[in-house]
Amino acid sequence: MVAIRVPKSQRAKRELLKHAPKLVETGKKTLILHGTKTSAVLNSVLADLFHLKRDNAVKYSKKNDNIRPFESGGETSLEFFSLKTDCSLIVYGSHSKKRPNNLVLGRTYDHHIYDLIEVGVENYKSIESYVYDKKLAPKLGSKPFFAFIGEHFESVEELKHLKEVLLDLFRGEVVENLNLAGVDRIFVCTAISPTTVCMMHCALRLKRSGTSIPRMELVEVGPSMDLVVRRHRLPVESLKKEAMRTADHAKKMKNVTKDPVQGKLGKVYIPDQQIAKMSLSNDIKGLKRERREAKKNKDHSKKRKINPE
Repeated sequence: MVAIRVPKSQRAKRELLKHAPKLVETGKKTLILHGTKTSAVLNSVLADLFHLKRDNAVKYSKKNDNIRPFESGGETSLEFFSLKTDCSLIVYGSHSKKRPNNLVLGRTYDHHIYDLIEVGVENYKSIESYVYDKKLAPKLGSKPFFAFIGEHFESVEELKHLKEVLLDLFRGEVVENLNLAGVDRIFVCTAISPTTVCMMHCALRLKRSGTSIPRMELVEVGPSMDLVVRRHRLPVESLKKEAMRTADHAKKMKNVTKDPVQGKLGKVYIPDQQIAKMSLSNDIKGLKRERREAKKNKDHSKKRKINPE
């Protein structure tokens, strides 16, 4: 049994926050779902995405009938599955006559829908359709590069949103240091038009260049596809403000250090006391006391002379 300390005042709450362990955000998990109806192309797309994210993804193969991400109340099932699997990224595939090969990419905050973007898949080539040296295949857990080519990623709101979601989808766990051997692939995204993005997945081949920096060549390993933006929903401003909030850092106190053994230590600077230049007055408490005692003794001696025994 573990005792939980509940702060009873704001001061106690601040003290607990000071000594709380540092929170480290782990890699985001991806939930991959099928809609009521899916095509062969879409099934292959979802399988390839799961293959690329297999170290940090959950895939459900059962069809879901009551998921309507862009309709009011239609995102309830997505939030339920997100809470059940502890996934903050969602990939949902569906196929219909109105929206063929439809792919919905979404993010959640506190297991509630944060934002959504819907794209159509065209000109798709699976991983299995590429022939290359299998030694170049990206390793599990490696970090990818991203290259966004085209001015539309800076000027078109839909493509800016798609860029953010793609980076969040394939970023993985945040690290401080990188090994060059662990960066062995790259996603090349080219904005063909304000609504279409050509996305390719390539492996990096390092070759000798005669310098300390190797020469890199790209080998397409798949998948590759054209993503046509259809609908998108940006986060609500209040939810975005809450999601972007960071922990408050304690203000650094001047001349105060922390020692693991002695605890908090402080330095106090006192100016030099120039005693030689200090003026001493006659009004000193110590002298007053001596005068009182001398006067008392004098009065006592006078009384003894007046009243001799």
